[in-house]
Amino acid sequence: METTMLKRVLLGGIAALSLTLATAEAGAQELTMGVGAQVTSMDPHYHNLTPNSGVAGMVFGTLVATDANVRPRPGLALSWRPVDETTWEFKLRPGVKFHNGQDFTAEDVAFTIARVPTVPNSPSSFAQYVRAIKRVEIVDPLTVRFHTEAPYPLLPTDLVNVMMLDRQTHEGATTEDFNSGKAAIGTGPFRLVSYRSGDRIELERNDAYWGDKPHWSKVHYRMITSDAARTAALLAGDVDVIDQVPTSDLKRLRDDKRINVEETVGLRLIYLAMDQGNEGDSPFVTGPDGQKLGRNPLRDARVRKALSIAIDRQAIAARVMEDATVPTGQVMAEGTTGYVPDLPAPKADPEAARKLLAEAGYPQGFRITIHGPNDRYMNDARIIQAVGQMWTRIGVRTQVDAQPFTAFIARASRGDTSVHLMGLAATSGEASTMLRALLATQDKELGTGASNRGHYSNPAFDTKLNEAMRTLDDAKREAILQEATRMAMADTGLIPIHIQKNAWALRHGLSIDARADEYTRAQDVRPAD
Repeated sequence: METTMLKRVLLGGIAALSLTLATAEAGAQELTMGVGAQVTSMDPHYHNLTPNSGVAGMVFGTLVATDANVRPRPGLALSWRPVDETTWEFKLRPGVKFHNGQDFTAEDVAFTIARVPTVPNSPSSFAQYVRAIKRVEIVDPLTVRFHTEAPYPLLPTDLVNVMMLDRQTHEGATTEDFNSGKAAIGTGPFRLVSYRSGDRIELERNDAYWGDKPHWSKVHYRMITSDAARTAALLAGDVDVIDQVPTSDLKRLRDDKRINVEETVGLRLIYLAMDQGNEGDSPFVTGPDGQKLGRNPLRDARVRKALSIAIDRQAIAARVMEDATVPTGQVMAEGTTGYVPDLPAPKADPEAARKLLAEAGYPQGFRITIHGPNDRYMNDARIIQAVGQMWTRIGVRTQVDAQPFTAFIARASRGDTSVHLMGLAATSGEASTMLRALLATQDKELGTGASNRGHYSNPAFDTKLNEAMRTLDDAKREAILQEATRMAMADTGLIPIHIQKNAWALRHGLSIDARADEYTRAQDVRPAD
């Protein structure tokens, strides 16, 4: 009798313990992410940078959302339509609330559009995405109309990039208020708990979120910029998912049964920007013996073309990137709007490059320094090392200066480089985004050239791009964008190197929506089916 009772007690205890453990496991629902890039601010309008926008998309929301292939879908707006050639009408989603309980209305939309171009000290402004809007009309609490001076077909696409704020909460809020958490209040699926610059972000689920509830109740978002440390953290079980999977680890992780790797061709262009603003000496260019030249060789299209065709893009893709990229001679990936099918990546031709340098008046070449980050893009420092060696072979003796991204971007933004490596993703999936940001003449009033740190300027290209921006017919607009792309690439306004492939590695049992825009967001991670 006592033995039977003891068995029952033991069995009951084991059952209770099993239930407790199962409940604890189900209730934990915590996700730890290891990401390869720094998030520079929680202010969603401060710095137009992919890691910032990815994090902002967990806390805030946009009128127009996108799926994993960057196709538009309803977000905080249920629908949108052109009322006439210069007016877009957006119908807002009813019942949406900010994290503090405030209703999301048309007033908040008008406030947000007005704030975007006024954020002080922005390293890369979001103003380009609202510049076409000349007046915001509040029709009723859930209807807003945007008035433009001319036909502007890309307004819904532009608004993919503009996170909505609450007028009552955010009026007068500073970037520091967002970083401290005081003003980091959005409509997104997660609430901000804390932000530690350069280290980590802590989030918790917003159970009042209007859309599909994410699986995770808590998210630990760790910034691990060292490739080796990021992979090691995944294999040790310290993190559940990593992005920017190091190319050197891809095969090993694909073969590891404990790991799930998901990949897609992305939208990010890796390119070299060249100083074309300085007419006299460029800061890091000298003659072959270190003497001042008194002129900037990079303003000569023959020199720019020589530097471009000196680069063996196929070799970089194979040896440096281990086939995790697609070599390119333009700003867009195949399959996107504005991609030019018959504009391939230039073939390496060192002999032709030397001839162009001689024609431009530099038969002995010159000296130059390439700047770039060493912790932002896949193999960024290795890419500029490879380019430096290729340029040195044609007589352009090249030094390489790779720095942490935060230090590098400050330098590049103030124009303290002659050539630098950067990346930009066409989050709209259309060439106009890249052409406006990277190659259009810098004009704060027009919102063009926001990322044109080389100060390239070509009036004929600007005219062609402006024509595309006024063309409502999609097919006609694409043809004009292709013409504009040909013009800028023929002039070597910048040097495209490759389009990155995006890769994530997760512990077994998890899956992720592999997004073309590179966003690494907790709501896209879930238990595998």
